[in-house]
Amino acid sequence: MSDKGHCCHLLKEISDYIDGELPAEICADLEKHLQECNNCRIVVNSMRKTIELYQDSAAVDTLPADVKKRLFYRLNLESYLLIPGEKKE
Repeated sequence: MSDKGHCCHLLKEISDYIDGELPAEICADLEKHLQECNNCRIVVNSMRKTIELYQDSAAVDTLPADVKKRLFYRLNLESYLLIPGEKKE
């Protein structure tokens, strides 16, 4: 990071850069800076990986209802399965 002020200015644009929403001129400046600045490159790569991990975890299927019910009963958490206002059997 040779020019800390330049890094801070460009890092404010990271989110838009990753989302592909930056104007071409700013995008080019940021990419040039990333080629020269290892610290900023690490920040961008870390943010990309974080987004990727979040999106992957959001795509995970939910637990089937019967499996969830058996698990909650086994853990003595069956009251969490009740709909508000419903009485326990």
